[in-house]
Amino acid sequence: MVMGGIFLELGVIVIIATALGLLARLLKQPPLLAYLITGVLLGPSVLNLLASAELLRTLSSIGIAFLLFIVGLNLNARVLKEVGPIALVTGIGQVLFTAVIGYAITRWLGFAPLPALYISVALTFSSTIIIVKLLSDKNDLDTLYGKIALGFLIVQDFIAIAAIILISGMQQAAQPGAALLSTAGKGVLLLAGVYLLYKLLLPRLFSSLARSQELLFLGGISWCFGLALASSWLGFSIEIGAFLAGISLAALPYHYELASRVRPLRDFFLVVFFVVLGAQLLLSSGAPLLWPAVLLSLFVLIGNPLIVFILMALFGYTSRTSFLAGLTVAQISEFSLILMALGLQAGHVDDAAVSLVGLVGVLTIGLSTYLIIYGDRLYRRFAPLLAPFERRQRRREQHETVRNAQHDVILIGSHRMGSSIYQSLRRQRFSTLVVDFNPVLIKALEHQQVPYFYGDASDSETLETLQQFRPKTIISTIPSFDDTVTLLHRFRRARPQPVIFVTASTIDDALALYKQGADYVVLPHFIGGEHLSLLIERFRNRKARLKRHRQRHIRELRRRVRDGAAPRAHNLYKSPPAPRSV
Repeated sequence: MVMGGIFLELGVIVIIATALGLLARLLKQPPLLAYLITGVLLGPSVLNLLASAELLRTLSSIGIAFLLFIVGLNLNARVLKEVGPIALVTGIGQVLFTAVIGYAITRWLGFAPLPALYISVALTFSSTIIIVKLLSDKNDLDTLYGKIALGFLIVQDFIAIAAIILISGMQQAAQPGAALLSTAGKGVLLLAGVYLLYKLLLPRLFSSLARSQELLFLGGISWCFGLALASSWLGFSIEIGAFLAGISLAALPYHYELASRVRPLRDFFLVVFFVVLGAQLLLSSGAPLLWPAVLLSLFVLIGNPLIVFILMALFGYTSRTSFLAGLTVAQISEFSLILMALGLQAGHVDDAAVSLVGLVGVLTIGLSTYLIIYGDRLYRRFAPLLAPFERRQRRREQHETVRNAQHDVILIGSHRMGSSIYQSLRRQRFSTLVVDFNPVLIKALEHQQVPYFYGDASDSETLETLQQFRPKTIISTIPSFDDTVTLLHRFRRARPQPVIFVTASTIDDALALYKQGADYVVLPHFIGGEHLSLLIERFRNRKARLKRHRQRHIRELRRRVRDGAAPRAHNLYKSPPAPRSV
């Protein structure tokens, strides 16, 4: 049955995608799965209701362009700088190992070299959108593993964009070597043109457009389409131009506003893209593809996390951090599907290869969602098997730094809030031991001669060792509820019993931690409001005093910037004055 008219087809797509999206939400699945299934239902394999295939493909290309435009707008190099080399090494290493092993598996399954290369590269990319959403729901974006995961996902996005550029430039080329040289030259020309326009035009133009929200939105869209057309004229895809348009606007103060206004357009057109892609999943060829899809899905679900786990363990990260970060790459991404769609357009792969990667996407995205949500429970189950992978020798060497010292205060977690707490304790001359499991922070602490202990507060061995210091006070800034409960249970049995300050993310967690025996629970998102209330009360009708306090605050912030690069908190540790007891 074929329905006439693009309006009716879009209406059917939106209605069914909405219904299945609601079902996916109830089942705690990403909406992307619902859109793919919508395409399967409406495609030739089932109902065959999509007659305007070419127009729908055009609309889906607009969705990809808007996706890459927003990726460029939100590109945050600060995250890469903050997590350091581990994001680059893990991101590049995981892509290389996955591509090589995936290529061997795909060739063993009988695919020709070029389709096997496409499939293996598609298996290397993980979904930044899905991972950020899941980590945000878990309140884990600011954890160490969350930042590292976001860092190597950004690295993967760069590699994916590079692959798309290469494919776009070689689609119509007969000689690969000449095509590569020509693509590089055109790429340099495009980048130089964007850079010159940014320097000479964009800041002043968008400063003028920003006086009207409507003109700002239209200006952003015009710039996106303009670079997309220039990219197409040079032989690249329109998606590359859209990505460069986003990057060129990312440094402007209006990029958040632009991203928020373009996002609804992106969401709508991406629904069309994934529906069209789902329609290309031929169920008639599903039986022959089922075994390869299961095998490749197992490789992504198990192999990708294992690769990340090993790389991070080699860098000295704890098994828990490495395990949780590894789980974030246990699925393929929207870039994987875009790559296969471009390969199909270029004639490099057939419908079977696209269907195979689509099936792998359905399986891995669905299953990895549960892996990430229940990551902490999975870690506790597999912790005994993962312990041998940790660099125990390194940990023992770092333990020696504090073995014979006496410290009345143990501060668990030295990043951000922890660094400010340490500064206060140092000024009051408290003897403080800082506990952390981030090797980058440990190096900074060691350099600044701050007493430290390398360990994970979720590890029973770490807690047992910390008990030997017989602390009078424990301050924990870690946000994990389960880890905090473990800490409370361990030290509530200690003699003498220390005073314990802990941190919670929600009011319900705070009340539960009080029941578990915490002496005081800090809710970080309440602190700012409470501090502001105190300032208002203190400086009410005293503008001169507030001005002096403001100047002191500016001096303190500048001092922190002067002490080191981002993340600012890492270099705040100075050699403490002579300690005194709590």
